[in-house]
Amino acid sequence: MKVELVTTLKRQATKIIADLHESKEPVLITAHGQPSAYLIDVEDFELMQRRMNILEGIARGETAAQEGRTYTQREAKKALNKWLK
Repeated sequence: MKVELVTTLKRQATKIIADLHESKEPVLITAHGQPSAYLIDVEDFELMQRRMNILEGIARGETAAQEGRTYTQREAKKALNKWLK
């Protein structure tokens, strides 16, 4: 992973972003020697967001199953038929 100072980002933003698009490698931005932010490609960010949404849905499903909030196949078909009409 590439690491850049925030001051370097300020001075060379166009070059850093062009390199990012070419390499697809995230850039860690540091300020005062500490990690401050990640700069990532838009497509990579959108892919991560889609993956997070899927994982959150799976987690909600697991929680519902653990709490007994489940349906039989017949109940699920009946409920879905209302939405599919």
